[in-house]
Amino acid sequence: MFMSLYLVIIYTIVKDENIEYDDFIIKFGEFIMPADKEWQDRVKGILKAELKRRNISYRDLAERLEGVGIHETERNIANKIARGGFSAVFFIQCLIAIGCKELVL
Repeated sequence: MFMSLYLVIIYTIVKDENIEYDDFIIKFGEFIMPADKEWQDRVKGILKAELKRRNISYRDLAERLEGVGIHETERNIANKIARGGFSAVFFIQCLIAIGCKELVL
């Protein structure tokens, strides 16, 4: 599921509490999954559902994004969506590019 990742971590314990860096948590020297993985999965699912609902492929999305001045390749889009860790800006750009005017959560 994960690509190879090489980490060098200098463990620091501050008052016996977890230390959080970006979206990873270091707890007493052990690596824990990204803290917001569930949120990433949820947002990824919303975007994929909106694309599926409109029968839009990643290639189509790349072309539509190009139409609004956003330069992304089909492969970059596939990687971002598979990772689920894309920005809110990218999410909104995609929704605008595919013509999504309302989003029910």
